[in-house]
Order: sequence, then structure tokens, then C-alpha cells
Amino acid sequence: MEQAMLRRKFDTERTGYKSQCSREQIYKAEKGDTMVQSKKQKYLFLAFCLVPTMIMFSIFTLYPLFNGLYYSLFSWSGSSSAAEFTGMNNYVKLFNDSIIPRTIFHDYFLVVTKVFGIMILATFFAVALTQLRIKEAPFYRIVFFFPNIMSVVVIGILWSFIYNPSLGLINSGLELVGLDSWTRPWLGSEDWALPSLVLPSVWAGIGLFMLMLMGGISNVSKSYYEAAEIDGATEWQQFWKVTLPLIWPQIKISILYIVITTLNGSFIIVQVMTGGGPNNATHVMGSYLYQQAFQQYNFGYGATIGVMILILSLITVLIMQFFMKREKVEY
Repeated sequence: MEQAMLRRKFDTERTGYKSQCSREQIYKAEKGDTMVQSKKQKYLFLAFCLVPTMIMFSIFTLYPLFNGLYYSLFSWSGSSSAAEFTGMNNYVKLFNDSIIPRTIFHDYFLVVTKVFGIMILATFFAVALTQLRIKEAPFYRIVFFFPNIMSVVVIGILWSFIYNPSLGLINSGLELVGLDSWTRPWLGSEDWALPSLVLPSVWAGIGLFMLMLMGGISNVSKSYYEAAEIDGATEWQQFWKVTLPLIWPQIKISILYIVITTLNGSFIIVQVMTGGGPNNATHVMGSYLYQQAFQQYNFGYGATIGVMILILSLITVLIMQFFMKREKVEY
């Protein structure tokens, strides 16, 4: 009888253990199904967001890129169906073209002058409008940002009138103050045409980067400045030791953006204001590409210049990212 009772007890414990195991297995299975379903929904959402972007990127970026690489191997006018395969001849012509080094120099001249001009002025105005108690600060933000809502073509035409040797504002102002000897045909001089393009380029770019830096400065805690002031730091020391390190990410992004847009987009203002002249004194890589491809109908060689612009832009950005790499500053 004792053996029968022990057997029933053992069977009851075993049945309970089995039911407990089955409940745990069911819970784990249901939990696993829920996780799999959530992962599927996550991946479907990512695909819904990324696939249209990748399609647009492929159509408007990758396809033109590889198409340009392809046509750089051909001699083609761009307007006919006949394209003659010439291999690397266009690249040989590129390295033997005496105008190419001048265009590269002009591009990097604009890069350096725009980076220094825009960043110095944008930083100055950003600090002034955020840390000085200026009542008209919102108005000045609109005034400085106004050129950014204007087309580059409109800016080029406007500054062409300003530089006009007869009726332009600059020469008229110089004559008004008795500096007639300083007047000159700004855009018609080989020495002054390229430097004359810097002023409109800087003027058009200050507002955007000023707002970017103002956003970074506004996020810096006032306690840092209070602590620095207690330690006896001057306003210049506070800017150099507190503000500048903490807004470095915004400064880095701004510099890289200026470099990329200058190397790839400065041809617009060149085309509008000087057309690359006088005597190729203002040709940049983009304007020379435009001249070769769409004015002289040498589309294959123009595609080769485009490949050169891509390579130089990529190398420049990689080098700048290496030298501007800094650890994140935290106080």
C-alpha cells in the first residue's frame, strides 16, 4: 500500500513538472513569435524608408557617375549617336592640358579664401548675436540670411552691376572719396577678376553658417561661462577655451560643406560673372567642363574633367577630415 501511495505521488509530481514545462515552452514560443513579428515590422519599415531613397540616389547620383566614367573613355560630341572608343586618350589629354592646372589653382584659391572669409565672419556674427545683448538680433539674422534665399545666378548678376567699371557701386564709391586711382575694370582685369569673385561668394554664404554656429553656441551651458568668469578668464579666453572647442563639430561640418560646394558648384557664379575670362583667368574646373562639353561639344573630354573633379573632391575631403579629427570635448 505504501508503494502504491509513493507511485501515485511520483506520477502527480511528474505530471505537474510536465505541465509546468509545457507552459514555459508555450510562453517562450509565443514570445519568440512576437519578437520575430516585431523584427519583420522593423525591417519592413526600414525598407519602406530606404528603398525609395536608394532608388532616387541610384538614378540621380550613381547612374550619372558611372555614365560619366563610361563616356570619359569615348570621343563624343554629346549630340550625335556616334561615339568613338578612345580608351585613356582623354586622360592623357587631361594631363597635357595647360589650362587644367590653372583651373585647379583657381578652385583651391576660392576654397581657401571662402573658408577663411566665411568662417571668420560667420563666427564673429554668431558670437555677437548670441552672447551680446543686441535687441535687434532677430532682424540681423534675417538680414544676414537673406542672400541664401537668392539664386546664385541672381547674386552673380547683382554683383556684376556692382563691379561695373562705369556705373558700378565700387568704382563710384572710390571716385566719391577721391580714390580715382583705385578704380579699375574689376571683372575685365586678369589680375583682379578672380579675387573679385571672392566677395560675392563670401557675402552669399555668411548667413547659413552663422545660423549653424548660433545653434551650436546656444546649446553651450551658461554655467561654463560663469565658471570661467569666476576663474578670471577674459571674454577672449572664454571664446577660445570654452566656445570654440564646444562648437567644433558645427565648425567642421561648415568647413567641409564650403569645400565640397566650392569644388563642385563655384562654376555657376564664374559662368554668370566672367564666363571663365578674361583669357581663362577665372576658369575653374566646373566652368572648363561646361565649356568643353556644352560649348565646344567635346562631351567625352568634359566627362573626363568631371571624373577629375570627383577624385580631387574626395581626396580633399578625406585629407581635411583627417586633419580636423578631434576628440569630443566635455567639461
